[in-house]
Amino acid sequence: MVRVFEAAEVEAALGYERLVPALGAAFADAKVEAPVRQSYEVGQAGAPAHLLAMPAWRRGAALGVKIVNIFPANAARNMGSVHGLYVLFDGSTGVPKAILDAEALTNRRTAATSALASSFLSRMNSETLTVVGTGHLAFHLAQGHCFVRPIGRVLVWGRSLARAQEMAARLKVLGLPAEAAEDLSAAVRAADIVTCATTSVEPLVLGRDVRPGTHVDLVGAFTPAMRESDDDLVAKSAVYVDTYGGALAEAGDLLQPAASGRWSKELVRADLHELCAGLKEGRTESESVTLFKSVGAALEDLVAAELVAR
Repeated sequence: MVRVFEAAEVEAALGYERLVPALGAAFADAKVEAPVRQSYEVGQAGAPAHLLAMPAWRRGAALGVKIVNIFPANAARNMGSVHGLYVLFDGSTGVPKAILDAEALTNRRTAATSALASSFLSRMNSETLTVVGTGHLAFHLAQGHCFVRPIGRVLVWGRSLARAQEMAARLKVLGLPAEAAEDLSAAVRAADIVTCATTSVEPLVLGRDVRPGTHVDLVGAFTPAMRESDDDLVAKSAVYVDTYGGALAEAGDLLQPAASGRWSKELVRADLHELCAGLKEGRTESESVTLFKSVGAALEDLVAAELVAR
């Protein structure tokens, strides 16, 4: 019988103390196979939307596929922009095992992946976290970063101050020291870590505002046409990615400065496999700016789905 896991059950099963190390082990051993995801534009005029298909498998053990719809215009309807399902199968028989709420799965595994990267790339004594964006994913990213670093102040910025205040209040309920920020540039300048999860096509986090020693976590832009950073930030940063195949094919934050000649793909320092396996180093200098570009990897979904199913 196929077990169905609703959003609350998925979130309850994926505490960061459990999910972050599980992702680290999976990225290190590289036994999960995951082709570059398929992305299709399925929106209407003036309201772009995307359908993503993300399969992954560990031969003889587990296989699964996530089908996700991303409709940014849902914000105006007071709805989340990400909706979908994850289907987990037995890897030795192909028999369906579980169906999971994909939004909850995606939010948790994405935040945990950023937290994992931060454990290599941010300064251990990072105290101020600036969150750019007020969507469901941004809410989880704040929690993930606070799990791995001793954050004493969380600044939340959004295009709507009211939404930033609402999210800060929700984070406070969880015990996080959050407050809304009215000035994005000032919030970025104050940060030890900046995490950004938006659907922007224009730079939000600017190189001139990022001070030495900051770690920048860019999560939202997942197509070549989207970006959350400017060329100056990428050019001044030590750049790391979740996967080479995904980030260098889809991430507008990297592809656009490469096209302008300000940056080169060969400058990527490492991906998460190399960091987790100890093949390459993360942060080595206190004053360097590190940048982690994540577009999402199907490996993360499979690992998280297996944890929930257990």
